[in-house]
Amino acid sequence: MNPLLLVVNAGSSSLKFGVYESDGNKMLDLTYSGQVTGIGSTTPHFRVRSSDRPRLVDRELDTHEVSSLDQAQALVSDWLTQNLKRDPDAVGHRIVHGGPNYHDSVLVTPAVLQELEGLASLAPLHQRNNLHPVHVIGQRHPLLPQVACFDTAFHRGHRDVVERFAIPEHFFQRGVRRYGFHGLSYEYIAGHLKRHYPQEADGRVIVAHLGSGASACAMKAGLSVETTMGFTALDGLPMCTRPGRLDAGVVLWMMEQGMTHEDIQHVLYYESGLKGLSGLTDMRELLASDQPQAELALAYFAYRTAESIAGLCVALGGLETLVFTAGIGENCPEIRARVCRHLEWLGLTLDGQANQRNASSIATGESAVSVLVVPTNEEWVIANKTLRVLTGA
Repeated sequence: MNPLLLVVNAGSSSLKFGVYESDGNKMLDLTYSGQVTGIGSTTPHFRVRSSDRPRLVDRELDTHEVSSLDQAQALVSDWLTQNLKRDPDAVGHRIVHGGPNYHDSVLVTPAVLQELEGLASLAPLHQRNNLHPVHVIGQRHPLLPQVACFDTAFHRGHRDVVERFAIPEHFFQRGVRRYGFHGLSYEYIAGHLKRHYPQEADGRVIVAHLGSGASACAMKAGLSVETTMGFTALDGLPMCTRPGRLDAGVVLWMMEQGMTHEDIQHVLYYESGLKGLSGLTDMRELLASDQPQAELALAYFAYRTAESIAGLCVALGGLETLVFTAGIGENCPEIRARVCRHLEWLGLTLDGQANQRNASSIATGESAVSVLVVPTNEEWVIANKTLRVLTGA
């Protein structure tokens, strides 16, 4: 019987899932995909699509129905129990931080789980939420194989000059280094380019993963050579509620003012970024606003994103292809246009009409840099990694 795989991607306010079936030749067919969004908010929503029905479930929920990740997971579990013809053979999970020891996906054991829990302080927005379904499924189905797939793994081959901070060696030995994140997304984009844009895939590529969390990655021949995020998911590009690159002296100053660790962590993870500049976190609301603080947030996001993309060119020795992906990157022409205007000195010229309709290729024919819009699919990558671990391939 062909393996049936469940993929779980638990975030800070959402729970995504996918059900994939192997066709016997290591190819995966999507059966269902869905998500619970707005967990703990006033506007939670449950959506499911199948291979033949794009809106199989599309239901607004009452706040009390999914005020926690526990409730969201129970909702998804009940739906899967009612709709799957058989139990899955394995579950694959997105785990944001793998630390220094995990370079590839692994079968979850008690020892692995304990080590991953110890990394929670490096990704407080994500790690505990990522691991929560692992605990619940393990308690209810102790014999069901579970696989941890890491966002950090794609970047683990970086050179020392890229991976290290300029601090004493003993910190590096204790795991303080630049890890990079969004690796599952970047791995999908690398594979997509290889399949559909082989010439571009072999060249100098920068991928901008722009969503609630944002980063950029420089790739050569489909491999990560540099990225903007570092030790934690706070570094690099500004994000919805995280500041991106920040002088460490600001944190020292906060401490001198009497702020506690919890106070500082809350500011950096929940009150900064676009929210800190404007009070808003939704890019659509920012673009619709006529307030000067909203314009500042948009300008800041575009400028710092472009600045970081330019910096990544150092690792590549130039730039031939720029890829936009994730929620903002895939769906926001105005942000793509703003970022690209800062990069026109590279010979990049955008096709305004193609950009407005979210075409897959949005540069003009005369542009020295190809510009692509590619929807990412982290769940597909997780499913493939889970199948490899399950089959020992």
